Amino acid sequence: MARGKRYDAVIIGGGHNGLVNAAYLARADKRVLVLERRHVLGGSAVTEEFFPGFKFSTLSYVVSLLRPEIIRDLDLPSHGLEILPLESTLTPLPNGDYLARWADHDRTRREIYRHSATDAEAYDDFGRLMYQLAFAMKPLLGMVPPDPTSLSPRELYRLVKLGKHFRDLGRERFYALYKLLTMSSADYLDEWFETEPLKATMACSGIIGTFLGVRSPGTAYVLLHHYMGEIDGAFRSWGFARGGTGAVSQAIADAARRYGAEIRTESPVAAVKVKNGRATGVALESGEEIDARVVVSAVDPKLTFLKLVDPGQLPIDFVEAIHRFRIRGSSGKVNLALDALPNFTCLPGDGPHLRGAISISPSIDYLERAYDDAKYGEFSRRPYMDIVIPSMIDPTMAPPGKHVMSIFVQYAPYDLNGGWNEKRRDAFGDAVIDTLSDFAPNLKNVILHRKVITPLDMEQEYGLTDGNIFHGELALHQLFFMRPVPSWADYRTPIKDYYQCGSGTHPGGGITGASGRLSAQVILKDW
Repeated sequence: MARGKRYDAVIIGGGHNGLVNAAYLARADKRVLVLERRHVLGGSAVTEEFFPGFKFSTLSYVVSLLRPEIIRDLDLPSHGLEILPLESTLTPLPNGDYLARWADHDRTRREIYRHSATDAEAYDDFGRLMYQLAFAMKPLLGMVPPDPTSLSPRELYRLVKLGKHFRDLGRERFYALYKLLTMSSADYLDEWFETEPLKATMACSGIIGTFLGVRSPGTAYVLLHHYMGEIDGAFRSWGFARGGTGAVSQAIADAARRYGAEIRTESPVAAVKVKNGRATGVALESGEEIDARVVVSAVDPKLTFLKLVDPGQLPIDFVEAIHRFRIRGSSGKVNLALDALPNFTCLPGDGPHLRGAISISPSIDYLERAYDDAKYGEFSRRPYMDIVIPSMIDPTMAPPGKHVMSIFVQYAPYDLNGGWNEKRRDAFGDAVIDTLSDFAPNLKNVILHRKVITPLDMEQEYGLTDGNIFHGELALHQLFFMRPVPSWADYRTPIKDYYQCGSGTHPGGGITGASGRLSAQVILKDW
């Protein structure tokens, strides 16, 4: 059995959080090794070429939640990171009309006014409130969650500081935040707007990656979670990384290497070595053993505690809590290589509407019916789709004159009736293409290749338990000091020198890097 040299930290998983963690630890002059099981870095934030000349952001496909402090600290632009803004959202409607929101505020206001003068007036007030609430929640993204049950002076100080922060919000914003934390996105938006496609398209942010419907309580907070995305300080800004989301991971990896971190691909970890209640290193599937001062898991909580270590080495109540941690996959992805652009009936031909997002979300009822299918173990026959055409923003993603289309789809339950197989995968892909073709009739004629990814594929190929893209649902009982379980939301674990840094920890999913950064801060403080 081969034995390698000793490191200060070994990080399991080369997703973006693991790479951020490595970069910060290496920046502090620690000897760091990242072990990635696949042949390519990035985890869910990866760019792959399934068909010659066509590059796809396979799973994660947009960028906005990546913390600005990480971009600054690691100087990611010097490593090639360039975010190109997505400047519009188009919602095609079944009657041939559409609703569009543009980067130009006045143009958006006029468009909403075309559907409802009342909503055009309310839109600015809503935007101001959401900006204020996103700004109020922003400090939590950079905070290690305190333990409200602890009596230690450090924890009590952090709780008092947190309480003062919320007290300073003022009565109106505090109550508005409380409503957001408890209501469904549909009910919350009903209080503001009357236009169905506007409400539905905005409500979609509350269900992405979560096994809930737009009428499920708690989804209004998920809406705010996505609203906190920012580019250059502008909230609710979304962008596309030049070269795909894999370029984000590559830039972070290059920064980590500059600080001295070692990164190995095709190096799957079989187990974490534990001696006398303390992590001492890892054993690879190849038989190689690597010793380390600390071990950091960037994979999801179920893999971290139920597969990589013997659960018998953990407290029984902790293991039971991890078993209860909700991690149901609810989404799929369809990536298309196109011979020409889709031609939408509502806005024919090329245009700026193809350089932003396209949302198939005509009404709240449409979205809830899509969820109804999933509730009973079927993929949505008429699914919600969030679509971008990356080659319209970055021509290097496809050969000249060709295009790639990224389609994020809800709902596709991991626990599909009868299970996932090739036939069901094809049927799911057909449902997506058939639905989209109702709005862009030429689509089927311009498809050269398609890659359909189910939750089972996400688990087997990308290591996401149950195919959950966020390493665990963003439900209220799994947020902040409850993520992944109470008393262990500070990136530490019951096993000494074994830490977490994946999206299953605070603040949750999306390409944020926050979990990796906060975990590194905790590790360095413990040292």
